[in-house]
Formats: sequence, structure tokens, C-alpha cells
Amino acid sequence: MPVLLLLVSLLFSGFALAEEERRLQPGDAITIVMPGERAFDKPFTLDTEGKIRLPELGRVSLKGKTLPEAKTALKLALSTVYLSLEQFDLELAERQLLIRVLGYVNAPGEVLLPADANVQMAIEAAGGLRPGAQLDRLQVQRRQGIEFFDYKAYLDSGDESSLPRLQSEDQLFVPASPLTGNVEVNFDARSLISGGDAGDEEQAITLFGEVRNPGSFSLKEPLSVVDALMRADGVTRYADVSHIRVITDNVPYLFDLKAYLDSGDTNTLPAVKAGTLIYVPIQVEVVSKTKRTVYVMGEVQAPGAYETGDQVTFLDLLANAGGPTRFAETRNIRLLRQDQEVVEVNLSAYTESQNAAPLPDILPGDVIFVPEKTDVNEKSWLKIPNDRAVKIIGAMKKPGRYEWDDGMSFLDLFAHAGGPEQHANLAEIEIVKEDGSKTVFDLDKFIKQGGAFASLPVLVAGDTVVVNELPWDPTDNKSSWVRQSPESSIYIFGQVGAPGRYAFNNQLGFLDILAAADGPTDKADLGQIRITHRDGEQARVTQLNLARYFETGDESVLPVVKPGDTIFLPQRERQWLEKPSNQVVRIMGAVQKPGRYSFDGSMNLLDLLAEAGGPTDNAYIEKIIVVQHSCCSAQARVFDLQAFVTDPNYASIPLVRPGDTVYLPNEDQSNWHVFINGVRDALSIVALFALGAAI
Repeated sequence: MPVLLLLVSLLFSGFALAEEERRLQPGDAITIVMPGERAFDKPFTLDTEGKIRLPELGRVSLKGKTLPEAKTALKLALSTVYLSLEQFDLELAERQLLIRVLGYVNAPGEVLLPADANVQMAIEAAGGLRPGAQLDRLQVQRRQGIEFFDYKAYLDSGDESSLPRLQSEDQLFVPASPLTGNVEVNFDARSLISGGDAGDEEQAITLFGEVRNPGSFSLKEPLSVVDALMRADGVTRYADVSHIRVITDNVPYLFDLKAYLDSGDTNTLPAVKAGTLIYVPIQVEVVSKTKRTVYVMGEVQAPGAYETGDQVTFLDLLANAGGPTRFAETRNIRLLRQDQEVVEVNLSAYTESQNAAPLPDILPGDVIFVPEKTDVNEKSWLKIPNDRAVKIIGAMKKPGRYEWDDGMSFLDLFAHAGGPEQHANLAEIEIVKEDGSKTVFDLDKFIKQGGAFASLPVLVAGDTVVVNELPWDPTDNKSSWVRQSPESSIYIFGQVGAPGRYAFNNQLGFLDILAAADGPTDKADLGQIRITHRDGEQARVTQLNLARYFETGDESVLPVVKPGDTIFLPQRERQWLEKPSNQVVRIMGAVQKPGRYSFDGSMNLLDLLAEAGGPTDNAYIEKIIVVQHSCCSAQARVFDLQAFVTDPNYASIPLVRPGDTVYLPNEDQSNWHVFINGVRDALSIVALFALGAAI
């Protein structure tokens, strides 16, 4: 019995000696005995550098020391601060592993583990693996190098020997699967393996083409082509299963899955190993053509090829294709027959009216094309063919080329183009047809006076609507008159401020056009304005006395002018050039301004003398002669202006009419002056004879 106790004692003493000889490593926890010092009540853990932080001393390195060596070093360090160290002691509280866990874990960082901890415990201490971690390529990094291991194999088998033993200061790294991509997103395990589950391309097989889930998959031998196709969730309905390509070790094989399923001969299965590529092509013939196929294309929810039958209608096929999208132009659906006939279908009109054209019958091989609705804001006009467009140009807010439908009206087009500009000439809107013919529409009259909508121009696709501009300013006519047709203009020239060619409509009057031309000048003869009218079969001339209008305000004297008329305001000094002799009165003789003067029934001889500036200083006003023209012969009357001034008697004033002549003689032609001249001549003769007798 004493021998047994001795052996046990020696065994435990050996363990104690071995424990003391063990070197301290980062992660180990020690207890420092310092009675009375509460700062030393808790254990101290060695950090990654193998140091502990002591109160009032700071960091002290214990890495690689045995317990006795650490005790001596600490006692020496503490003696510089503490006086009494008789009861100081050092004990090992716990052996721990300080492991750094990085990579695709939920809480990467440093973790403290028991001395016997393994990789799974380290991962759990770091919050566990994140979805998308690559389990077969985990790494343990030490100073000696990097050790790779398959953590997935450990999880499958539970064999702990497949895991590396952890040492303090190890770095455990968990990589991310290549399938996670460059942008991190949240996904579950199913979405992770949707593109394959292989992490190592050298140990994977790749499937692509007409399979439901193409990607790279880990190789689990034994694996056949059929097994590989099932890993990719099978083939699609468009797959050409009779021409599957398999490439193994750079050698291509052609595999007929349909023949294998019919025969069951495993000898036809090509070999599958790491790096094998499997491609399943598309079966074009199956998709594109059968004897009863109708194709639905364009803006439908599910375009494609559909089977038809005797009872299948146009709406059945559209419903089968999911119906038109919100971008579809349902007014111009096209049905293409095999004989190249094109049938236009207005589905919107069919659904809006009971009187619309019926939908066409469907035949095998037909193609239903639902075009995209045209965006009017697009810069390109190529999406609207010419047989569906109307052009509007000129003074509009948004001139351009617009899609046209027979259900639209002339006003719809104007509203679509944003309406006319302020300077637009709405009275003469031109509609040009494709054949070159042209019509003119007065929209201004339609708006102001009202009218039936049936009187609006009927537009068809291909028409062009031209909205001309009015002149910006009267002075602008010199440069902009070419934009006006002669039929819509009035010409005004003569003594006006701005003669020229002006746009005119039926809502404007004579004074409007005269004001636009800056009015008459101070040299204008307002009593002799002439208007040439050209709206009839023959031209006619109207004479206007504008001065009478200004005196009376009677608008009935103003003529009615229309587009195409000509207005002329003559100059006063040149009246005799424009008027014949039977329309003027001639005044000659001793007056200030002899000449031809306009005369009307409201004037008399005194008015005429005043118009001619009055008699001169040597005028013989006692015998003013008025030569009157009657129907048979001319007659003369004498008027004594001197007597009229002395005794005014208006009845004595001779009547003057257009065509008459007024003559004022001078004093040399008076009777007294003739007599005096005769007396003077007689006296001269007598004096001459007397002188001769004296001689």
C-alpha cells in the first residue's frame, strides 16, 4: 500500500512539474495572488502579443515563459510599486486558445476557446457561418504556412480527425462561394444553389443551354449524364434532347437522350468526370412550325407560337397570349396571311362600337402583330408610316408629324399640336392633299361666329396642314409679304406712312388697314382716295372722301374692302394728273396758285378762290369771269368781288360746277386802264405836232 501511494504521488508530481514547465501562450488566463489588492481579484488573460496589463505598471510580456519564470518576472516588476510581497503568488487559472476567425462568418474577430476546442467551436464562437460560405475550402493560417481542409466532409461524416488541431494564435479563414458574385444580396440556400453548388471548377461539371437551372455542380461519383441533367432540374420544353453535346477531357460526344430512354442501353451514356461540359441545344423546329401554328408577336404579355383549331378565334389567340400590354397600339393590329395579304384590325373600335367591322377569321400559319404605341415625344418619326400620319406646320405651338385616325377631327389635330401661336393667320388655313390639291379654311370665322362641326375640313392620313403667320409689324411687310398669298392681301400705296402689302381677312375694315399702314401723310388728298375692287368679274373703282367721314363720323361713307383690293391715297399737288378735265375746276389769271382743283357741290366760287391762295395784288377783282359749260354751249358770267365785299349778297355769286373755268384779269385789262392809256397816247401825238409846228 505505501508503494502504491508513492507511485500516485510521483505521478501527480510529474503532472505538476509538466504543467509548470509548459510555456504560457496568448489566451492563457493566470491568477495573481495579492491579498488586500482588489485590482488583482480577477484573472488576467494574455493578449495576442502574450502580454497582460497590470494596475499601475502597464503591459508586461509573459509569452513563452513557464509559470516559475513568469512568477519571478512579475514579482520583480511589482516590487517597484508594492512594498510588501511576502504573500505574492502566481497560479495558472485556465489554459485557453486565442483564435482569430475571419471570412464569411457572422461575427468575425478574436475568440477565446478552451484548450481542447476544435474548428466547429471556433466557428460557433464567431457567430456561425453565413449563407454562401464555401465549406470545402476552409483555411488554418499559421507561421508554418496555410492548411486547407474540407469542413463539409466533417459535417457529412463527423470524423473529427479530418479537422486540423487548433493552436493558440491560429487564424481560421472561411472563404465565400464563387456563386455569391461581386454584389452581396440576401438569399436562402435554394437561391444559392440555383446556379450550381460547385466551388472548385476543377472538381465540377458544367451544364448550360436548354436546362432549367444551368450552372456548375460539384461532382459526386458515380454520376451519369442523366444524373447531371437532373442536378440542373431537367431540360426545358424547347430542348433538343436528341443532340446533347458532352465534352470530357476535351473529347466531344453526341448523346441522344431520347434514344437512351427508348432503349435503356447504358453503353450509350458518355463518361462524366471532373471538368465535363454538357450542352443541351434548342429545338428550333419545335418552336417555330407545325401545321396548325399561329404566331402572336409584339406588345402582348406572352408572345409565341400557339396551336389553332376550327373554333379558335382572333380573341382566343390574344387571350392565350395574355392580351395586349399597356404599350400596345390596339387600333392598328396587323394580321399577316401566308399569301402575304395584310389585314388591319382595329380592336379598340371593335370594343367601343357595335357597328365596328368584325374580327377576321384565323387560319393556320397566320401571324398576329401587335405594334407598340407611338410616343409623340419621341424624336424619331419612323415609327409612324406616312399612311397613318398627318403633318401640321407653320405658326403652331408644336408643329410636327402626328399619328392620325379616322375618329379624329380637324380640331383634335390642332389640340394635339398645342394650339396656334398668337401671330397665326387662322382665317386662311391651308390643307394640302397628297395629290397636290389645296383648300383654304377660315377657322377664325368658325370660332367667332360658330358653325356646324360637319363644316370642318375632313382630313385623311397623308394630308399637310399649313398655318401661315400674320405680319409681326407694319414695317415687317417689306420682308414677310412673300409668306402671304395675293388673294389674302390688300395693297395700299400713295401718301401713307408705310405703303405695302398687308394680310387681310373679312373681320378687318378700311380703317384697320389704313391704321396698319401708319395712316395718311400730311400731303395726302383725303377727298380723293380711290379703292380698286378686284373681287368681281371686272375691276371697279370706288372714290372716298375721308375728310367727310372725319367731319360727320358717318361710317356708311367707308367702302367695304376685301382681300385683293388696292387702296391709293393721291398727293394734293398732283390732282390734275389723275383727274380728267370734266371733274375739276380750272382757275387762271391773277391768283396766287392757278391750276386745276377738285370741286364738289358743297363748294362755291369763294371756296375755290381761297383754295387757289386768293387774288394777287394787281388782280382786277371787279370783273371775275366764270366760264360755265352747259349741255349745249358755254356761257360766261361776271362776278364783282369788290361789290360783294362792300355789300355781301350770296345770290350774286355765280354757280360753279366741275369742268368750269374761272379767270381773274389784272388791272391792265380793265376799261379805265385802257382809256387812260389811250388819252396818254393822244396827248403824246398832239405834243409831237406842236413841237413840229414850232420848229
